[in-house]
Amino acid sequence: MSAEHVWDFGNSYQYMEKVRKGMPPLIITVALTGGMHGKEANPNLPEAPEEQVEQAYESYQAGASIVHVHARRPDNRSLVSANPDDYRLVNSMIRAKCPDIIINNTTGGGPGMTSEQRMASLYANPELASLNCGPFIFQTTLKARVPPLSGRPENLFVDTCIPVSYAETELYARTMKEKGIKPELEVYNQGQFWLVNNLIAKGLISPPYMIQFVMGFQSGAYPTPKNLINMIEHLPADSMFQCIGVGPFQVPIITLGMIMGGHVRVGMEDNVYLERKKLARSNAEFVERVVRIAKEMGREIATPAQARKMLNISETPSRYE
Repeated sequence: MSAEHVWDFGNSYQYMEKVRKGMPPLIITVALTGGMHGKEANPNLPEAPEEQVEQAYESYQAGASIVHVHARRPDNRSLVSANPDDYRLVNSMIRAKCPDIIINNTTGGGPGMTSEQRMASLYANPELASLNCGPFIFQTTLKARVPPLSGRPENLFVDTCIPVSYAETELYARTMKEKGIKPELEVYNQGQFWLVNNLIAKGLISPPYMIQFVMGFQSGAYPTPKNLINMIEHLPADSMFQCIGVGPFQVPIITLGMIMGGHVRVGMEDNVYLERKKLARSNAEFVERVVRIAKEMGREIATPAQARKMLNISETPSRYE
């Protein structure tokens, strides 16, 4: 495994050498939409395919090399789709506008979806796909959606657990391996490395392992510098890592992740506010901010071609003809 972008992130000497010679290019993922809130939280959040594609293109132009997709149901945009055709439509439209961006579909889906429904996105030919490595519990109230928005005419109180088992993670990883999809392993706390290491031991995932730390989500590790550093120290060998900071924790977590040699995910799935009390006008605004911070740190922004090489995925972009 090349030491250019994969090394022992807890090794002080290796870290200092990277600082002296330059950190690897920064991979930026944009998560456009998510599976929980929608336009009721921010009217600029893209729900329809055309909206998602336009904001994917703007983010691509700004510096994102990966786009994370949640396709919404055409009959009810408040809900995530369980139809591969809806994902295939969004993926194909993104590919037409963004010739080499890496397409990353969710398997997290939305509340109440079965495992089979969440796996529907894998049948739409993504290049990456998220894979949750442990259960998480959350409680929130989703605002009512008023016309012309479809679905949920009243506030909805949600108090639930998204279950995950060893068997389920193995099924997802095995299916992705069969389809040539690289898993993006979502880790919410240190205990979930048990499931990550199980997938490695069984040969169901291949290096470099892409570990994504989700910081600030309920029931996950607290979004503090100490916890992020501890998560990094638990990384398996031959791993890369990427950071998500949810809501107000976005800027500090992604900045610390960049300092530590990791990569970042931003977008309206994770945070609808660009600043305190200021709603984001587009997903591209989050990408532009990352680029500004990275420039001050002296980190190059990875192109899609560089990101493909670093992640060891096909240099030929997926096709949807």
